[in-house]
Amino acid sequence: MPRLTTVAPALLLWAIVAACASPASRFYTLSGAASSPAMAPGPSVVVGPVSLPALVDRPQIVVHSGENEVRLDEFNRWASPLHDNIASVIASNLAHQLASARVWPYAQAPLPSADYRVLIDVQRFESTLGQEVLVDILWTVRPASGGTPKTGRSLVREPTAGAGFDPLVAAHSRALARVSADIAAAIRAP
Repeated sequence: MPRLTTVAPALLLWAIVAACASPASRFYTLSGAASSPAMAPGPSVVVGPVSLPALVDRPQIVVHSGENEVRLDEFNRWASPLHDNIASVIASNLAHQLASARVWPYAQAPLPSADYRVLIDVQRFESTLGQEVLVDILWTVRPASGGTPKTGRSLVREPTAGAGFDPLVAAHSRALARVSADIAAAIRAP
């Protein structure tokens, strides 16, 4: 009988620890265009700062689960602050689309002033698992020469290519590539 009283608390402790164990967190990052090996010293561009709605300005990936319901996923998170990741991705995409080796996110810009400054105001950054993502971004391209700023709005819906967070993040990356194309066209326009 003394053996059972020793084993029972150990089993109970093991059951409590097993019940409290949580799944491992997974961390995600958006991806931009791969750098082209033949980059020219094109226009210098600084991307940022990026403003985000408070709803998505957090480490957890926010998923829409109904018309008026969202879920903060504690175990699927952004690897870095989302506003920094968006600035980096748009900068990478612009470098590729403008064939310029002189495009940086705001936080990493080595120049005090660049030929262009791109301000990003994210209105919506929505994620629906297994369906689509939606980004709605207001952007402004300000030339350093004092010319007239160009403004635009890019509203992009991008289907996910499957269920889960990997396809969801990939869809956001594709949506930001389309936003970047709109910004690149504004920079190239006379």
